[in-house]
Amino acid sequence: MDNYGILSLLPPIIAIFLAIRTKQVFISLITGIFIGWLIIGDWNLLKGFLLTIDGIVNVFSDVGNTRVVLFTFLVGSIITFIQISGGVAGFINDVKKYISTNDNEIQKSRKKVQLFAALTGIIIFVESNISALTVGTIFRPIFDKLKLSREKLAYIADSTSAPSKLLIPFNGWGAFIMGLLVTQGIDNPFMGLISAMPYNFYPILVIAVLFFLIISGKDFGPMKSAEIRVREGKMFDEGSRPMVSEEITFIKTKKGVKANSLNMFIPLFLMVVTMPFMLFYTGYNKELIDSNLLNTFFSIIGNASGSASVLYSVLTALIFSSFYYFIKKIMTVREIIDYSIKGMSGMISLALLIMLAFAIGNLCNELGTGLYVSNALKDVLSPKLVPVLLFITSCFISFSTGTSWGTFAIMIAIAIPISNEMGINSSVAIAAALGGGLFGDHCSPISDTSVISSMASSSDHMDHVKTQLPYALISGTITALLYLIIGFTY
Repeated sequence: MDNYGILSLLPPIIAIFLAIRTKQVFISLITGIFIGWLIIGDWNLLKGFLLTIDGIVNVFSDVGNTRVVLFTFLVGSIITFIQISGGVAGFINDVKKYISTNDNEIQKSRKKVQLFAALTGIIIFVESNISALTVGTIFRPIFDKLKLSREKLAYIADSTSAPSKLLIPFNGWGAFIMGLLVTQGIDNPFMGLISAMPYNFYPILVIAVLFFLIISGKDFGPMKSAEIRVREGKMFDEGSRPMVSEEITFIKTKKGVKANSLNMFIPLFLMVVTMPFMLFYTGYNKELIDSNLLNTFFSIIGNASGSASVLYSVLTALIFSSFYYFIKKIMTVREIIDYSIKGMSGMISLALLIMLAFAIGNLCNELGTGLYVSNALKDVLSPKLVPVLLFITSCFISFSTGTSWGTFAIMIAIAIPISNEMGINSSVAIAAALGGGLFGDHCSPISDTSVISSMASSSDHMDHVKTQLPYALISGTITALLYLIIGFTY
């Protein structure tokens, strides 16, 4: 069957429905994938089962997908390295030196410590959960001393983790999204992602609102009540129970190793610095240069492989930092290997989710889901409404499931074909799908990032959700209005 029609909607709809009802994203994605291949296999159960296995295995037939999965595991190794080596502990000690807790300067210190916390969350862009954990762990005792609420700390940790990672594509988020773009026929996924950045209003607004509130001090709603409560000497509301942060904490520094923030900055610095060189290396093509098709630095970067560049960058950081730790006698060769494997093991769940996300994206492409939706809607739906509807739909899915990755996989597979068929700027469509997917990761009560932000900050989790949600809704509402305006003006 060349055209699966309305049946092509079943896999993503079933995956979404089950994810909302069960909160089990893995099972939901697998079920959706199985239903899709069952349709392709003419409803033959055995054939559908075997096609499902082949569909998942074939994810790795694309070298870009394989690179993203490998990158995910290697990031886990780096995260473990910077903790075992005392890099994180040293960074905590260094930050505390610049924060004055003198009673005479406490007002200035309150604003300064919040800015420090926000900037720290943005700087640590390698992974969202490590960012939230770092901010919460570093600044919790300082916030307590300055009588700043744990809810405010959790809000800062949450609002600088996932949003900043989406805006800085040199991490697993960027590689994952570029992989999804490749499956939808985007020739230059790096430039496709970069071109969507100016329209990615939600993460931009989240960070802008955060800094406005910090600088102005004009909290409102539940957050203002929490700040007043703490200033009056009451750490928690009646009935509130803080998350036990000790259960989700950093790996301790290796015994006998002196804490030093340099041990954290070296691998992170190497990864960041290596990235543009790798983009240039993978994008350079002498034949295209000679034919004048690639004649500028940015055109070379646009021709680069994003997945290859991030993989090479993290490998470079891992290799050189391993030599550094060995030379400085921080770790032996055996320990480097053991901690590398330990770090990779902590990323298995994320790697599996990435694999299934690629699989359902490929499946929707095979079924022509996005093409069917676009053809069905283009005669009854004004293209002017598509950007805002893409954003709102992504918001609903991500908030209900608590994950952005699965939402990205489903929505990108629909957004790009719709934009192509209906004459919509694909950069706007991509941004709307990504921004909506981020919404749930940012503020859903079942989002892992939100839970970790609460844990690291020792805040009651629902207090964190309750105080943050009004701020997230402001950013979301403005974003929806902007997409509506764009829809009627471009």
